[in-house]
Amino acid sequence: MVAARQPVLYKPGAAPALPADDVAVDVADDVTEVSDAYRGSDFAGLRREIRAANLLERRRGHYSARIAITSLAFAAAWALFGFVGNSWYQLLVAVACGVVSTQFAFLGHDGGHQQIFRSRRANDLLGIVVGDLLVGLSYGWWLDKHNRHHSHPNHEGLDPDIGDAVLAFTASHIAVRTGVVGRFVARYQAWLFFPLLTLEGIHLHVASLRSLLNFKARKYRSTELMLFSVHVLGYLGGVFFVLSPLKAICFIAIHQAAFGLYMGSSFAPNHKGMAIIEVGEKVDFLRRQVLTSRNVRGGWFTDELLGGLNYQIEHHLFPNMPRPSLPRAQQLVLKYCQDHHIDYTETSFFGSYAAALRHLHELGQPLRGQRT
Repeated sequence: MVAARQPVLYKPGAAPALPADDVAVDVADDVTEVSDAYRGSDFAGLRREIRAANLLERRRGHYSARIAITSLAFAAAWALFGFVGNSWYQLLVAVACGVVSTQFAFLGHDGGHQQIFRSRRANDLLGIVVGDLLVGLSYGWWLDKHNRHHSHPNHEGLDPDIGDAVLAFTASHIAVRTGVVGRFVARYQAWLFFPLLTLEGIHLHVASLRSLLNFKARKYRSTELMLFSVHVLGYLGGVFFVLSPLKAICFIAIHQAAFGLYMGSSFAPNHKGMAIIEVGEKVDFLRRQVLTSRNVRGGWFTDELLGGLNYQIEHHLFPNMPRPSLPRAQQLVLKYCQDHHIDYTETSFFGSYAAALRHLHELGQPLRGQRT
């Protein structure tokens, strides 16, 4: 494993003007080797190796089993909800429903990246049914946002996942924080990170609804709006029909908190605390994806727990690679990065969260040194 360091990025004016995706950066030596640009993209060689290993082929058997198992778990969770009835034990059922909802969201993620079926329409259909109908998450809104993140991970001004939000993910966002609440949150954001994730589920639902109510033309919008409405009416109607008002509110709160915490915790370790590409900086595709991503070590349980997102480097390099092919791809990508002197970051499960929290804590340091 090579330690994570800030990459030396090609900056306009620092060398002859070349297309960004053709500029090779040797991070191990902290040198920008512009001459490498004339040998073509380093990513092309890795792509040939991946294709030769047939790692981009669809895995129908795997996904058929995964869809069936996840569907059964989803049905079992809600059947248990009906069986338990108007009881405070439903708060435990709510946690189970949150876990199953997240596992379904992982399937929607795979569909959005065209990993499951050969047909784009089939993948989109799966994503819409899983996202809008079963989870209550707008597939179209999420896909647009997620694709922008994949194109420019950790790139200030381009990656929506590090945009100025409740938490501050870059020094520039810390510098412009105003208001008592905003500065307080940024000051102690490492401590507030996990508590705030419990609200992420609600945020995703609200953002989805706002997007669907925006009459901007978008593919599948009408279908999404219909299925999203069915989800909201069925979910709220079912919960309030079975439970008393107080129990229903508590069930929804626990369910959405578990969903948000699980979802957020699955995505959080992947990029937080990794290299930030500042506005105007350029770096080739291979290094842009590898240097800004972090893998999480673990066996089959970690793979299942994190929905394959623990192979974040390989996923970013080959977004349409089926989830079960990622472990084999990791071996090829790691060797390729070592051969090309590119930092490849992999850490333990808990180490990934420690790195992300350390990054958030360090960003808030300037504000902790100031009086409100």
